[in-house]
Amino acid sequence: MLKARLDSFRYAFKGIADLFRNTPNARIHLFVTCCVLIAGFFFGISRIEWCIIILCIALVLAAEAANTAIEYLTDLVSPEYHPLAGKTKDAAAAAVLLAAIGAAIVGIIIFAPYLVEIMSK
Repeated sequence: MLKARLDSFRYAFKGIADLFRNTPNARIHLFVTCCVLIAGFFFGISRIEWCIIILCIALVLAAEAANTAIEYLTDLVSPEYHPLAGKTKDAAAAAVLLAAIGAAIVGIIIFAPYLVEIMSK
């Protein structure tokens, strides 16, 4: 049983590696994540703000991983073009976009006051 649990973590980390290795948008999200983390340390955001930022990062990366999984599966079951396959991919991409827009709005709400404070000095 322990081996099966360890294997499941190994497979999950393998999936994370594949995500960042093969998905350009995931690398963009990772770059933005690094920028946000640096900004959080620079501005000394609060514990609650960190929690919100981390949840947003996790949401966007999880949505990107789910989108990638859906794209892989769609390509497997529908190698030829099919309108429903296209709609499936579009809907999965929309989920990532909505998560990213929400995260960006949260980022603006959290970081804008810090930026205003620095600019007013």
